[in-house]
Amino acid sequence: MNPLSLQEGESLFINIAKSASLIKNTEIVICPPFLYLPSFVSILAGKGKPKFPNLHKKISLGAQNVFWGEGGAFTGEVSAEMLYNIGVRYVILGHSERRALGETNALVNKKIKASLSAGLRPILCVGESTRDENHNYFNLVKTQLEECLNGVKKTLIPKVIIAYEPIWAISTTENRKDATPADSLEMVIFIRKILSDKFGSDAGGMRIVYGGSVNEKNAPEFFKNGGIDGLLPGRASLDIARFIKIIKIAENA
Repeated sequence: MNPLSLQEGESLFINIAKSASLIKNTEIVICPPFLYLPSFVSILAGKGKPKFPNLHKKISLGAQNVFWGEGGAFTGEVSAEMLYNIGVRYVILGHSERRALGETNALVNKKIKASLSAGLRPILCVGESTRDENHNYFNLVKTQLEECLNGVKKTLIPKVIIAYEPIWAISTTENRKDATPADSLEMVIFIRKILSDKFGSDAGGMRIVYGGSVNEKNAPEFFKNGGIDGLLPGRASLDIARFIKIIKIAENA
């Protein structure tokens, strides 16, 4: 739920748009709170001031959540088709903060299927809360992947992006500790093995990104040695100078 006002949100978005004019090889996806999306869509379409030609080719919009139903009597919910129809193309699902509120793998699975059906690209978050000496965290991530992607057609699986998000490394976690690129690489290799076993060659084109206290200081090493295709910044994305640095690091990587 950041930032707290539309004015702040638009300011952040416009500043990102200004920097995006120099970006050629990096895809930027912005996932604001629901109520800011229409305004950001208008900016992408060039209806606001200043105008940014072809900005929609460099920046895409995503939502932070979605409901699994197509429509009807579901007060307070937002459907995947509604999001797609206003110009949203991505959606974050299974985020650790959603799971902490009680969201299950089965519910995430329904949301993934609804999102794919509507044309959205799901960003599926997986990750363990702790790393135990017996390596049981591998089984937890395996279960998340298998249950969240259960029944997804092989032909659609390349549209899903996996975000590895170790909860123990997130800035809001008590007694958190830093994750290393080696931690990321280990899990990326494991995730790709699970996806390959489940979906065969169709999983080869899936992208895996890393999220967990990502900032402009550790981003270069994660790109260099973490085995990742991108990053999922949280707190750092609210500081325009830091976020632009991360985008430039991705571009150079």
